[in-house]
Amino acid sequence: MTDQTIRIMVADDHPIVRSGLVLMIDYTPNMETVAEANNGLEAVALFRQYRPDVTLMDLRMPEMSGADAIAAIHQEFSEAKIIVLTTYDGDEDIYKGLKAGAKGYIFKNAPVDEIIRAIKTVNDGKKYIPPEVGEKLSERLNRPQLSNRELDVLKLVAQGKTNQQIATELYISESTVKYHINSVLSKLGVSDRTQATLIAIKRGIVNS
Repeated sequence: MTDQTIRIMVADDHPIVRSGLVLMIDYTPNMETVAEANNGLEAVALFRQYRPDVTLMDLRMPEMSGADAIAAIHQEFSEAKIIVLTTYDGDEDIYKGLKAGAKGYIFKNAPVDEIIRAIKTVNDGKKYIPPEVGEKLSERLNRPQLSNRELDVLKLVAQGKTNQQIATELYISESTVKYHINSVLSKLGVSDRTQATLIAIKRGIVNS
């Protein structure tokens, strides 16, 4: 090993995916895997312990999401170099990951050489955002944004809850729920709750 070896942590809850990434890294000159995490909480703990140069972080993991883990790590270690490596290409997923502090965002189906290039780029202190990711992020930023309360309502709509159930759960009136739903439909550019749910899942606003 040389002083230039890039020390990498892989955080992914799928053992086969994680093993594949570890093999890829360990067979690449001047790279080594120093830690493996299978959920967000473990990722935060292992980052604290090993202080990797670069972390590959899946977005949707048990215990704590990848975006929340990135935010937690970034709050404690502001210089952390984290790359989101995921199958999800919804603009909300991309936005959450980068807003949390990720320096790169690539998809799991990317060629090996692209993943290696992303690791080297981020390790050098630069960002790695492929054009298709940048395009989706731009779309996300140019759309009307949902308020936190509208997001709460939309998530419950996606769970199939009625206006009355939503009102009870959020401690608001049913008329306020209707107001928020109308606002959500308008901002998403759809006409009913089913379409709103489908759009929310597609964009990664809610998990399917």
